[in-house]
Amino acid sequence: MSALVAAAALFSTSLFASASAAPAQTCVEAPGPQGQLKGTMLSPATARAPVLLVIPGSGPVDRDGNSPLGVKAATYRMLAEALAEKGVATARIDKRGMFASAGAIPDANNVTIEDYAADAHAWIEVIRSKTNAPCVWALGHSEGGLVALAAGQDANGLCGLILVSTAGRPLGAVLREQLRANPANAPLLEQAETAIASLEAGRHIDVVGLHPAMQGLFSPRIQDFLIGEMRLDPVRLIAAYHGPVLIVHGDQDLQVKVEDAERLKQADPDARLVVLPKVNHVLKEVASDNKQANIATYADPSLPIAPGVVDAVADFVLRPKQDR
Repeated sequence: MSALVAAAALFSTSLFASASAAPAQTCVEAPGPQGQLKGTMLSPATARAPVLLVIPGSGPVDRDGNSPLGVKAATYRMLAEALAEKGVATARIDKRGMFASAGAIPDANNVTIEDYAADAHAWIEVIRSKTNAPCVWALGHSEGGLVALAAGQDANGLCGLILVSTAGRPLGAVLREQLRANPANAPLLEQAETAIASLEAGRHIDVVGLHPAMQGLFSPRIQDFLIGEMRLDPVRLIAAYHGPVLIVHGDQDLQVKVEDAERLKQADPDARLVVLPKVNHVLKEVASDNKQANIATYADPSLPIAPGVVDAVADFVLRPKQDR
């Protein structure tokens, strides 16, 4: 064989190997209440790859981790792409009533955490059917971690839970802390405290007369959702779950404290806790304690996902069962 032919053969083989190793991206659907739930699967060429269902955080967050409220970090898409390189498949989804899943219900606010948990189980069944996987990992980010914990109360089809940037206290306690953390909120705290206490007690509130910022936070359209979520205690849920759990948290998370991750770990001593330095809530690396620089990463899609997050998740799901 001539050197030219040999080089051509090598080049062709390299191209073929590269193409065959590329992850496959497919659109997937699961049954919703009144229409289809929709998402994206990213599957590596690896045989029998573990599969993660990525459950989004609070508010209008899409399958890629972006929001029309100014979040453009593409956290879930980047996580999926990085995990595929390590031989882990993912399904990332649009929540019922939102984005491509808008047809699932007429009102995206007419939901509960338990509804999202039911959707997670619908997704798990679809994923298992498409991949022949014996089980699916539920990876919940932020509020999605609470959904994963709720889904874990019926562990059928679940390999385990991966809780990322997840609160370890009920929503009311987290909201109080977040509001108190900003000195500019001082004039609003009395109104906020009264509103949170009413919702915790299961009572709706009249937002007329509240500061405009408080009217948005406690909009009548989402009060039923807030009341339902405030009844849920992540510590109780994780204590009641019997399966592998990975807790991943960044020490630069401005929204959920590391202490929340530690509370979850205390409630489930068998869980694996990974606290990552210089990682924030949207799983991007931040170089300093500067709050504005931290927040700026939420709108910067050029920043890659922190490699420590990918390594922690991939290591956990790929390791032998007895070593988790």
